[in-house]
Amino acid sequence: MRVVGHGDRRWRARRRRVLWSGGELLVTVGVVLMLLVVHQLWWTNREAKQGAARKVEALEREWGDSGGSGDLGGEAKGDSGTTGSSSPSARSGAGRRQSSYTTRVVASQAYAILVVPRLGLRVPIAEGVSKPNVLNHGYVGHYPGTQQPGQAGNFALAGHRNTHGEPFRYLPRLRRKDTVEVETKAATYTYTVDQILPQTSSRDSGVIRALPRSIVKPSYGYEEPGYYITLTTCTPEFTSRYRMAVWGKLVSTRPRV
Repeated sequence: MRVVGHGDRRWRARRRRVLWSGGELLVTVGVVLMLLVVHQLWWTNREAKQGAARKVEALEREWGDSGGSGDLGGEAKGDSGTTGSSSPSARSGAGRRQSSYTTRVVASQAYAILVVPRLGLRVPIAEGVSKPNVLNHGYVGHYPGTQQPGQAGNFALAGHRNTHGEPFRYLPRLRRKDTVEVETKAATYTYTVDQILPQTSSRDSGVIRALPRSIVKPSYGYEEPGYYITLTTCTPEFTSRYRMAVWGKLVSTRPRV
Protein backbone atom coordinates (compact mmCIF):
# COMPACT_ATOMS: atom_id res chain seq x y z
CA MET A 1 0.00 0.00 0.00
CA ARG A 2 1.32 3.42 -1.07
CA VAL A 3 1.39 5.98 1.66
CA VAL A 4 0.43 9.50 0.52
CA GLY A 5 2.03 12.15 2.63
CA HIS A 6 0.75 15.59 3.39
CA GLY A 7 3.35 17.04 1.04
CA ASP A 8 1.96 15.10 -1.93
CA ARG A 9 -1.59 16.21 -1.17
CA ARG A 10 -0.52 19.85 -0.90
CA TRP A 11 1.37 19.62 -4.20
CA ARG A 12 -1.62 18.10 -5.98
CA ALA A 13 -3.96 20.72 -4.53
CA ARG A 14 -1.60 23.47 -5.63
CA ARG A 15 -1.40 22.00 -9.11
CA ARG A 16 -5.20 21.85 -9.36
CA ARG A 17 -5.45 25.49 -8.31
CA VAL A 18 -2.85 26.49 -10.91
CA LEU A 19 -4.66 24.55 -13.64
CA TRP A 20 -8.02 25.96 -12.59
CA SER A 21 -6.66 29.51 -12.51
CA GLY A 22 -5.01 29.00 -15.89
CA GLY A 23 -8.25 27.71 -17.35
CA GLU A 24 -10.20 30.67 -15.98
CA LEU A 25 -7.62 33.04 -17.44
CA LEU A 26 -7.84 31.41 -20.88
CA VAL A 27 -11.64 31.57 -20.80
CA THR A 28 -11.52 35.23 -19.80
CA VAL A 29 -9.04 36.06 -22.57
CA GLY A 30 -11.21 34.16 -25.05
CA VAL A 31 -14.33 36.08 -24.02
CA VAL A 32 -12.49 39.41 -24.26
CA LEU A 33 -11.16 38.54 -27.72
CA MET A 34 -14.63 37.44 -28.83
CA LEU A 35 -16.11 40.73 -27.61
CA LEU A 36 -13.42 42.65 -29.48
CA VAL A 37 -14.23 40.75 -32.67
CA VAL A 38 -17.95 41.35 -32.19
CA HIS A 39 -17.28 45.05 -31.61
CA GLN A 40 -15.05 45.31 -34.67
CA LEU A 41 -17.15 43.26 -37.07
CA TRP A 42 -20.66 44.09 -35.92
CA TRP A 43 -20.88 47.12 -33.68
CA THR A 44 -18.58 49.39 -35.70
CA ASN A 45 -20.44 48.39 -38.88
CA ARG A 46 -23.80 49.09 -37.30
CA GLU A 47 -22.79 52.47 -35.93
CA ALA A 48 -20.97 53.55 -39.09
CA LYS A 49 -23.76 52.46 -41.44
CA GLN A 50 -26.40 54.25 -39.40
CA GLY A 51 -24.29 57.39 -39.22
CA ALA A 52 -23.60 57.31 -42.96
CA ALA A 53 -27.30 56.86 -43.73
CA ARG A 54 -28.16 59.85 -41.53
CA LYS A 55 -25.55 61.96 -43.34
CA VAL A 56 -27.00 61.00 -46.73
CA GLU A 57 -30.45 62.10 -45.54
CA ALA A 58 -29.01 65.34 -44.17
CA LEU A 59 -27.32 66.16 -47.48
CA GLU A 60 -30.51 65.46 -49.41
CA ARG A 61 -32.50 67.74 -47.10
CA GLU A 62 -29.88 70.46 -47.44
CA TRP A 63 -29.89 70.26 -51.23
CA GLY A 64 -33.67 70.17 -51.33
CA ASP A 65 -33.90 73.29 -49.20
CA SER A 66 -31.42 75.05 -51.47
CA GLY A 67 -33.63 74.44 -54.49
CA GLY A 68 -30.75 72.87 -56.45
CA SER A 69 -28.90 76.14 -56.88
CA GLY A 70 -25.15 76.16 -57.26
CA ASP A 71 -22.36 76.01 -59.81
CA LEU A 72 -22.15 72.83 -61.82
CA GLY A 73 -18.55 72.65 -60.69
CA GLY A 74 -16.79 69.97 -62.70
CA GLU A 75 -18.85 70.56 -65.86
CA ALA A 76 -16.84 70.92 -69.05
CA LYS A 77 -17.59 73.97 -71.20
CA GLY A 78 -17.02 74.61 -74.86
CA ASP A 79 -15.76 77.80 -76.51
CA SER A 80 -19.17 79.40 -76.23
CA GLY A 81 -19.13 78.89 -72.45
CA THR A 82 -22.42 77.02 -72.51
CA THR A 83 -22.81 73.95 -70.38
CA GLY A 84 -23.68 70.63 -71.99
CA SER A 85 -24.95 67.35 -70.56
CA SER A 86 -23.50 64.98 -73.14
CA SER A 87 -20.49 62.81 -72.46
CA PRO A 88 -17.30 64.87 -72.25
CA SER A 89 -15.42 61.99 -73.86
CA ALA A 90 -17.61 62.41 -76.94
CA ARG A 91 -16.63 66.05 -77.41
CA SER A 92 -13.50 67.25 -79.10
CA GLY A 93 -10.66 68.19 -76.79
CA ALA A 94 -9.70 71.13 -79.01
CA GLY A 95 -10.58 74.48 -77.47
CA ARG A 96 -12.19 72.90 -74.43
CA ARG A 97 -11.71 74.67 -71.13
CA GLN A 98 -12.50 73.44 -67.64
CA SER A 99 -14.67 75.35 -65.22
CA SER A 100 -13.63 75.53 -61.58
CA TYR A 101 -15.37 73.38 -58.98
CA THR A 102 -16.93 75.94 -56.67
CA THR A 103 -18.76 73.65 -54.27
CA ARG A 104 -17.20 74.37 -50.89
CA VAL A 105 -15.08 71.42 -49.81
CA VAL A 106 -13.94 71.19 -46.21
CA ALA A 107 -11.52 68.58 -44.87
CA SER A 108 -13.32 65.57 -43.35
CA GLN A 109 -16.76 66.97 -44.24
CA ALA A 110 -19.26 65.11 -46.47
CA TYR A 111 -20.24 67.04 -49.59
CA ALA A 112 -21.45 64.44 -52.13
CA ILE A 113 -23.15 61.03 -52.34
CA LEU A 114 -21.81 57.95 -54.12
CA VAL A 115 -24.46 55.68 -55.62
CA VAL A 116 -23.60 52.22 -56.99
CA PRO A 117 -26.82 50.43 -58.06
CA ARG A 118 -25.26 46.97 -58.49
CA LEU A 119 -24.01 47.06 -54.90
CA GLY A 120 -27.12 48.70 -53.46
CA LEU A 121 -24.76 51.37 -52.18
CA ARG A 122 -25.64 54.95 -51.27
CA VAL A 123 -22.95 56.50 -49.09
CA PRO A 124 -21.56 59.97 -48.31
CA ILE A 125 -18.34 61.20 -49.88
CA ALA A 126 -16.14 63.28 -47.57
CA GLU A 127 -12.96 65.20 -48.26
CA GLY A 128 -9.83 63.27 -47.24
CA VAL A 129 -8.97 59.63 -46.55
CA SER A 130 -8.21 59.85 -42.83
CA LYS A 131 -9.40 56.70 -41.06
CA PRO A 132 -10.50 58.33 -37.77
CA ASN A 133 -12.03 61.40 -39.42
CA VAL A 134 -13.58 59.94 -42.58
CA LEU A 135 -13.33 56.24 -43.40
CA ASN A 136 -14.17 54.92 -39.94
CA HIS A 137 -17.45 56.86 -40.07
CA GLY A 138 -18.62 54.64 -42.92
CA TYR A 139 -17.95 57.35 -45.50
CA VAL A 140 -16.08 57.09 -48.76
CA GLY A 141 -13.10 59.45 -48.81
CA HIS A 142 -11.90 61.68 -51.64
CA TYR A 143 -8.14 61.63 -52.18
CA PRO A 144 -6.92 65.24 -51.71
CA GLY A 145 -5.15 66.49 -54.79
CA THR A 146 -7.26 64.48 -57.22
CA GLN A 147 -10.02 66.08 -59.26
CA GLN A 148 -13.59 66.71 -58.16
CA PRO A 149 -16.75 65.17 -59.69
CA GLY A 150 -17.13 65.86 -63.38
CA GLN A 151 -13.75 67.52 -63.78
CA ALA A 152 -11.22 66.45 -66.38
CA GLY A 153 -8.75 64.10 -64.74
CA ASN A 154 -9.37 61.55 -62.01
CA PHE A 155 -11.90 61.78 -59.19
CA ALA A 156 -10.37 59.20 -56.83
CA LEU A 157 -12.10 57.65 -53.81
CA ALA A 158 -11.25 55.18 -51.03
CA GLY A 159 -13.45 53.13 -48.73
CA HIS A 160 -13.21 50.33 -46.18
CA ARG A 161 -13.57 46.76 -47.42
CA ASN A 162 -14.30 45.42 -43.93
CA THR A 163 -15.51 46.97 -40.65
CA HIS A 164 -16.62 50.57 -40.00
CA GLY A 165 -19.52 50.41 -42.45
CA GLU A 166 -17.47 48.56 -45.09
CA PRO A 167 -19.00 50.46 -48.04
CA PHE A 168 -16.63 48.79 -50.52
CA ARG A 169 -16.96 45.23 -49.21
CA TYR A 170 -18.53 44.04 -52.45
CA LEU A 171 -16.50 46.17 -54.83
CA PRO A 172 -15.20 43.02 -56.63
CA ARG A 173 -18.77 42.39 -57.80
CA LEU A 174 -18.64 45.36 -60.16
CA ARG A 175 -18.42 44.59 -63.87
CA ARG A 176 -17.67 46.64 -66.97
CA LYS A 177 -20.52 48.95 -67.99
CA ASP A 178 -21.99 49.05 -64.48
CA THR A 179 -22.98 52.58 -63.52
CA VAL A 180 -21.53 54.67 -60.72
CA GLU A 181 -23.18 57.98 -59.84
CA VAL A 182 -21.91 60.93 -57.85
CA GLU A 183 -24.60 63.29 -56.57
CA THR A 184 -23.69 66.83 -55.54
CA LYS A 185 -25.63 69.96 -54.67
CA ALA A 186 -25.44 71.07 -58.30
CA ALA A 187 -25.61 67.94 -60.44
CA THR A 188 -25.47 64.17 -60.74
CA TYR A 189 -22.44 62.77 -62.58
CA THR A 190 -22.80 59.32 -64.10
CA TYR A 191 -19.77 57.14 -64.82
CA THR A 192 -19.59 53.66 -66.32
CA VAL A 193 -17.12 51.07 -65.07
CA ASP A 194 -14.45 50.58 -67.71
CA GLN A 195 -11.49 48.75 -66.13
CA ILE A 196 -10.87 46.73 -62.97
CA LEU A 197 -7.47 46.14 -61.41
CA PRO A 198 -8.03 43.17 -59.05
CA GLN A 199 -4.83 43.55 -57.04
CA THR A 200 -1.83 45.84 -56.81
CA SER A 201 0.58 47.21 -54.24
CA SER A 202 -0.85 49.42 -51.50
CA ARG A 203 1.76 51.98 -52.64
CA ASP A 204 0.72 52.00 -56.28
CA SER A 205 0.10 55.74 -56.55
CA GLY A 206 -0.41 55.53 -60.30
CA VAL A 207 -3.99 54.33 -59.92
CA ILE A 208 -5.16 57.72 -58.57
CA ARG A 209 -3.14 60.02 -60.84
CA ALA A 210 -4.93 62.44 -63.16
CA LEU A 211 -4.14 59.99 -65.96
CA PRO A 212 -4.71 56.76 -64.03
CA ARG A 213 -2.30 53.94 -64.79
CA SER A 214 -0.79 51.34 -62.49
CA ILE A 215 2.94 51.71 -61.95
CA VAL A 216 3.09 48.12 -60.69
CA LYS A 217 1.00 46.56 -63.48
CA PRO A 218 1.26 49.06 -66.36
CA SER A 219 -1.04 47.00 -68.57
CA TYR A 220 -3.87 48.40 -66.43
CA GLY A 221 -4.82 52.04 -66.92
CA TYR A 222 -5.15 54.67 -69.59
CA GLU A 223 -3.01 56.42 -72.18
CA GLU A 224 -5.20 59.42 -72.97
CA PRO A 225 -6.57 62.17 -70.70
CA GLY A 226 -10.23 61.92 -69.87
CA TYR A 227 -12.89 62.22 -67.20
CA TYR A 228 -12.29 59.34 -64.80
CA ILE A 229 -13.44 58.03 -61.45
CA THR A 230 -11.39 55.61 -59.33
CA LEU A 231 -12.70 53.47 -56.48
CA THR A 232 -10.02 51.86 -54.28
CA THR A 233 -10.15 49.47 -51.34
CA CYS A 234 -8.07 46.86 -49.54
CA THR A 235 -7.79 43.29 -50.81
CA PRO A 236 -8.12 40.46 -49.96
CA GLU A 237 -10.78 40.76 -47.28
CA PHE A 238 -9.72 41.45 -43.70
CA THR A 239 -6.24 42.54 -44.77
CA SER A 240 -4.63 45.76 -45.94
CA ARG A 241 -1.70 44.21 -47.77
CA TYR A 242 -2.90 44.97 -51.30
CA ARG A 243 -5.29 47.34 -53.07
CA MET A 244 -7.81 46.89 -55.82
CA ALA A 245 -8.99 49.66 -58.12
CA VAL A 246 -12.10 50.13 -60.24
CA TRP A 247 -11.98 52.79 -62.96
CA GLY A 248 -14.90 54.42 -64.71
CA LYS A 249 -15.45 57.06 -67.38
CA LEU A 250 -17.87 59.98 -67.22
CA VAL A 251 -20.77 59.53 -69.60
CA SER A 252 -23.32 62.15 -68.55
CA THR A 253 -23.99 65.11 -66.28
CA ARG A 254 -27.52 65.88 -65.10
CA PRO A 255 -28.07 69.26 -63.40
CA ARG A 256 -30.05 69.14 -60.15
CA VAL A 257 -33.43 70.86 -60.49
